[in-house]
This record gives sequence, structure tokens and C-alpha cells, in this order.
Amino acid sequence: MAAPGIVMNSNHQSNYKLSKTEKKLLRKQIKARHTLLRHEGIETVSYATQSLIVANGGLGNQVSRNQLLPVLEKCGLVDALLMPPNKPYSCVRYKTVEESKKAYDTLNGKEIVDDLGQKIILYLNFVEKAQWKELGLQALPPGLKVIEEIISSEDEKMLLESVNWTEDTDNQNFQKSLKHRRVKHFGYEFHYENNNVDKDKPLPGGLPDICESILEKWLKEGFIKHKPDQLTINQYEPGHGIPAHIDTHSAFEDEIISLSLGSEIVMDFKHPDGMTVPVMLPCRSLLVMTGESRYLWTHGITPRKFDTVQASKGHKSGIITSDVEDLTLNKRGIRTSFTFRKVRQTPCNCSYPLVCDSQMKETPASFPESDKEALQLEQDYVHRVYEEIARHFSSTRHTPWPHIVEFLKALPSGSLVADIGCGNGKYLGINKELYMIGCDHSQNLVDICRERQYQAFVCDALAVPIRSGSCDACISIAVIHHFATVERRVAALQELVRLLRPGGKALIYVWAMEQEYNKKKSKYLRENRTSQGMKEEISNDTSVQELLVKQLPNVGNQDSAHSVSSINDFQDGGCNSRNVANSKLPIHTNRTSFHSQDLLVPWHFKGTPGKDKRVEPFGPLGSCDPGPVFHRYYHVFCEGELEAACRTLSNISILQSYYDQGNWCVILQKV
Repeated sequence: MAAPGIVMNSNHQSNYKLSKTEKKLLRKQIKARHTLLRHEGIETVSYATQSLIVANGGLGNQVSRNQLLPVLEKCGLVDALLMPPNKPYSCVRYKTVEESKKAYDTLNGKEIVDDLGQKIILYLNFVEKAQWKELGLQALPPGLKVIEEIISSEDEKMLLESVNWTEDTDNQNFQKSLKHRRVKHFGYEFHYENNNVDKDKPLPGGLPDICESILEKWLKEGFIKHKPDQLTINQYEPGHGIPAHIDTHSAFEDEIISLSLGSEIVMDFKHPDGMTVPVMLPCRSLLVMTGESRYLWTHGITPRKFDTVQASKGHKSGIITSDVEDLTLNKRGIRTSFTFRKVRQTPCNCSYPLVCDSQMKETPASFPESDKEALQLEQDYVHRVYEEIARHFSSTRHTPWPHIVEFLKALPSGSLVADIGCGNGKYLGINKELYMIGCDHSQNLVDICRERQYQAFVCDALAVPIRSGSCDACISIAVIHHFATVERRVAALQELVRLLRPGGKALIYVWAMEQEYNKKKSKYLRENRTSQGMKEEISNDTSVQELLVKQLPNVGNQDSAHSVSSINDFQDGGCNSRNVANSKLPIHTNRTSFHSQDLLVPWHFKGTPGKDKRVEPFGPLGSCDPGPVFHRYYHVFCEGELEAACRTLSNISILQSYYDQGNWCVILQKV
């Protein structure tokens, strides 16, 4: 194959005729280049430099440092290999431009095998510089400790052998309901349906005898302060995990400890404001959670077969830093955890009432008692927010949702359609055969629509200045869940119906309380796409651009401290709260199930808030500067709630009601 470097220079004219394979390679390089610029802020160049971006050669799609580095070193002396966490690309810097050119010519289109044994193809582009700004050393969440080598390998062996997974499943200590892992309970059974224990029904036998002596030793040596009376043993196969959660405050006392046996694992701790801290738990280590880390931060294990870990030999437990020159992949093995807790006999009185089930029952969430209060809540936690985050918000909203596209494309040619709450106008240009007009409360979002040559204006969704009965169709996508009372939500629906002519249709989407439906988790809960999904796309010859877009993690939803923006339209976080400390509404932890219908959802802002500031989606080349945290108000809808609200309207019929990736949706018609 001719050197791709000859044809990649857009300024270079050549009469060389490309083969079909070379054309395909060139096309995918170009798509990768555009994707990196659009989604990562990485500019490639058409001339040779010392540095190359390697698309598909990243930790995010299961290519480890040990696997990629030898391939790159065959072309010359590698000065640095930068592998950002969770990204499907890496950057290599060679000692000389000649070595970099050799890698570009030799490795472009090269097929390698990843750590899962599947084939992937590398696509390379030159960059002027390759610099990632590091977060530096982070601190463990307050109250969290990891104690290495807490037991000997002999004690580990005895503990593992003491667990009889083949015993009669009628045994009270055997958990039968979990399909992804084996579980046993001692002292008290933990009920997963309500994340609690029945304090009046202790299990016979107490804790295993082998644990008693170990716990006494830990107490004596000061590793723990209280002797537990409940034990849950979990066995995790590689690829399995546990959803992010906070152990129920009212169920257990402050101190929760977990012993890791058999294999090391990375556990993710997430603050409600979005910051994620990945923590390595080595084999035979003890995790101790107290205070803020126990009561406020969620903890969970992402289902995957490989963890991103430090490559340096000296690093064992603690935080996995974002040092892109020292990250690689670690294959998981079978891990068994012994999690000890002490059952709480009195209500919890911790310092975190917004996430405490004991205190939330005593102090109900602050809820507007009048239309005036509701309007103020929306002004503080919805309208002001969008004005601040408009550019960043728009940068995360680019992929239309299929069912909405289907609705718009099915409308007759020449139909007049109003998008009420149009945001950045993403749906205004879907069907060129329609006359579409958009409106939004945010001036800054309307300005973005106008920059894109769309017809849009500023207004309140409860008072749209369009003549009654003049629209053939309306859409309201992710808008009505921002109204703070039932009456205001119904009024917004009524306004949609007012705009419709007889026979006109409206499509309405709202965020669903149920983020797991028909035994399937929504995209919101599934977090970042797994590497397996990327491999399947590659095998189907999907373009590099599509692969990179699908693999990019999410910024708005704060799955990591330096993640990338979501393509999910309705569920990736966000809302501002200058006075969030004064609000009694619970603050949601992103990428977890909802525990309240009325809540505030964090959004980590990237860039500088402000009306006329154009926000680069991700800052310079992977910049991960922490930005301000905003909070938006949401009322998440339970199953049937949106449909019931629609049925209170006169002169409408419901044509369709369905669930779409964590959203409740209705198509209604004016009769």
C-alpha cells in the first residue's frame, strides 16, 4: 500500500491513483480527524510532526499500554505514550519526525488484537502537540481508608474455602435472587428490594466463627471501631459489578468495612456534585468507609473485564490518578468480598439530611405551595441555569433521537410545526419539507438557533405567542418535567393543544422515574459504553467517527472527573443552584436510580459561564479543569403519570404512549 502520508496532505496535489483499500483508509482517517476536533477539541495537522493521535488504540476500547507500546516501538524510539482513561485513542510522541512519519506510514490501517482477543484497526493522524492537563494528586473521599495486606494469604485461603457455594439453596444464608453474582448473608439478611434489613428477624448462627477472631484482631489493632453483626459475602465474576449506591442510612451504623479476596478491583466513589474518584482495592485489603464517604458518596463497581490502573509497579491501593503516561489495563479475576456492617437500632442523625432516609421522612422536601413559589423555583433552578450553560449545553446536544425523527418525517409535506422548548434547535432542520419554528425561554439558546439559520424566538411555554389552532403538529422534548407543580405541567400540555388545529398531533417527552424498565436499564444507568460495543461496531465496518462518538464517555453526567460530553438528550445531568444549600429538595447522584420525583440534578460546567462566551466543549486537548456545578430542577414522571395528565385535557385523544430510553412519551391528537 502506498504511504498514506502522500494523500493525507490536503495541500499536496498528486496524480497517484488510490486503491479501494487506500480510499477507505483515507476516509476513516478524515472522519477520525473531524471527530477528534468536534468532541475532544484535538486539532490534527496535515504535515508530519513528532506526535500522532492513534484512533482505536486507547484504554477505552481495551488496548493496554503493554500491548500498544511494542507495536509503536517497532517504528522508532517512543518519547512518550499518553493514554487518557476511558478514551478510545492515545497519543504517541517520537524522538524524531522521521520516526513519527514511519509509524504513520507503517501503522495506519494496521490490525491488532486487543486484550479481549478481538481485532481492531488503528487510524493515525499527526498533531502539533500532545499535552493533557493532569488533575494531579486527588484525595480519597473524607472518611475513606484502604488498608493493604490486612490478612495473610493463608487466612485468605481459609476464608475462601469456608464459603460453601454448593450448599442447599434452601439454606437461609443463601441468596437466590441475584443473577449476576453469588451472595450469602449472615447475622441479618440484606433485602435488595428495599436495600434494608429486618431488624426483628436475625438469621440463626450469627457471623461465621472464622470471622469472629479476625474482627477481634482488627478491633484490638484499631483498624475498626465497632464490631459488626451483619455480613454479606459477594462473589464477582470478571465483567460483573454492582450499581453505584449509598448503603441505607437507617439500616446500618456509620462504619462499613469490606475485605477484598481473590482479585483486585477498582471501585468508583462519586460525590453528588459529580466528581468521581476511582480507588484501587488490592487483594487482601480492607476498605473502611465512615463519615462523608459512607453517608454522602456513592460507591459501585462498573461491570467490565478490565480496569484502568497505574502501570508503575509501586502503586497498589488508593486513587487511580489521571497520569496519562502511567495508565494501563488490568484484567479482572474472580473477586470475593466480605462486607461487614453493624445494624442500626435508632434513626440516623448524620450531617447529610438531603440524602438521609431517616431525616427526609421527618423533613419533607421543600415544595412550592403557590404558583408564585413555583415560578421562583423554576427561575432559580431552570431559567437562570440555561442562560449560564447554553453554549456548553448545546455542545452536548447533536444527535437526534430516532423516534422523534420518525414522528417529524411522517408528517405531511408543508406542515407547520412548533418546537416548544427547542433548545439549540436540533430538531428544527430534521425534515426540510416542514415549516418549523422553535421557541425557548433561554435567550442564549435561541441565539444559537438563529446562528444556525433556524426560525426561533424567546417565550414562556405557558404563553406561546402563536395563534390558536394554527399548527399541524407540536413537539415538546424534555421540557414539561421542569415545571414545578401539577397545575403548571397540565397548563403546559394545554398550551400545546391550544396551538394545534383539529386533527393536529403533539409529541411529548419527559424524564422517567423508572430508569429500569422491562428488565432493561436505560442509557442513563448504563453509564459509559463498554468496549464490547465498540468491537461489534468495528466488525460491522462502522466508521471511525461513529465509533468514537459512541465510545466517548459523558461530561454532563459526571461519570468521571474528566469525562466527555453525552449524546443522550434527556439524561446527562445538570442544573444550577446558587442557593442549593437553602433548598430542601434532594440532590440526585448522577447515573443512579431516582429516589424522589422532585429533585435537583448536578451539571459540571466546562468553560466559563456567561452570555457571549463561546464554550469549547472540552477545553484544550483533554483539559479537565473543574468548573462550577449547576443544578436544574426536575419532576421525574412515574409510569402512567404523563398519560393521566393528558387525559385531564378536553378535545384530545391519546394515539400512543410508550417508554423510550428512560423517558415517558405520548403522542396525542386534537379532536
